[in-house]
Amino acid sequence: MRVSEFWTLVEDEFGSAYGRSLAHDQVLLALADRTPLQALDAGVEPKAVWLALCDAMDVPPERRLGRDRPPRR
Repeated sequence: MRVSEFWTLVEDEFGSAYGRSLAHDQVLLALADRTPLQALDAGVEPKAVWLALCDAMDVPPERRLGRDRPPRR
């Protein structure tokens, strides 16, 4: 997963403003007591950050892959 895909998933699930706030402020034990943004900056794989955020925020498994989008042309 790319960092851009991480941000798309965050915005799809939580909305733009709340998603950015969570990524900036939510300290997660699963990320060694770092925020998602700090973890990304430290080089943690975006998929691991996304899954840790999903676990912390109780995102159901069926919504962890994001919205279905038509293929790009």
